[in-house]
Amino acid sequence: MPSSLLIKTILAMSMAALSLTVSSVQAQTEKAAVVSGKTELLWLGQAGFRITTPGGKIIVIDPWITGGPKAPPAFKADLAALGKIDLLLVTHAHVDHLGDAPALAKLNNTVLYGPADMITPLQTLGMLPANLGHRFNKTGSVQPLPGIKVTAVQAEHSSLIVFNNPATGKNESHPAGEAMGYIIQLENGFKIWHMGDTGLFGDMQFISDRYKPDLVLIPIGGNFTMDPDDAAYAMKTWIKTKAVIPMHYNSNPLTKGTLAQFQAAMQGAAAKIVPMTEGQTLEF
Repeated sequence: MPSSLLIKTILAMSMAALSLTVSSVQAQTEKAAVVSGKTELLWLGQAGFRITTPGGKIIVIDPWITGGPKAPPAFKADLAALGKIDLLLVTHAHVDHLGDAPALAKLNNTVLYGPADMITPLQTLGMLPANLGHRFNKTGSVQPLPGIKVTAVQAEHSSLIVFNNPATGKNESHPAGEAMGYIIQLENGFKIWHMGDTGLFGDMQFISDRYKPDLVLIPIGGNFTMDPDDAAYAMKTWIKTKAVIPMHYNSNPLTKGTLAQFQAAMQGAAAKIVPMTEGQTLEF
């Protein structure tokens, strides 16, 4: 090979290697920027939250908004005010959890992820388009967005769809499978355990040991779920986490548990209670 051609070849190879190195550094820098970001939670009332991930994605879970007595007024007036939703999660079909999820799925053209036997009747009843539902079940994991993983876990509760039949104008009750909780792992590895509606069950310890949540969203209202004493028992006996946000209280007269009762029952617990008011936003 002539020396001039050899030199040109070496130069070309060097430039290609340099370009790959620069691209690799840029990719690592972008990844580091995502990993170092914050997680933002906005409480929509009851069990509903809007989560803004470190990568800027919006996750909405259990959005009881237009019918929710404590939902932020701006969102009650206009569901679009929630922003472009990238992922919808529903733990079970009771109205204070399913809420506005079908409407939000259609508004955002966003897939609703939920218990398999809840998604199917939503579709067959015409409440949710076939292309906007994803069915999965307990211990099943999905990766709906880059860097985000959701694992369905046990919740000790029931599930029922109340459907207003347009042909008769009457409400109908339809079985909707089993309730679930979710372990939501975000781009930086931060894990949120949204427990859904649940009573006590011993495998809370297994879920804590297996998935190691950084933040737990726990129902404390009683009647339909754990009350403050049972929720505190779970936190002090089985669940290891850095922080806990109480939810599913203050919106229904039948759920009489209070934040003050939970705080009293949690005396001596390792986890930090992070109380929220409806419409408040916190960063983690």
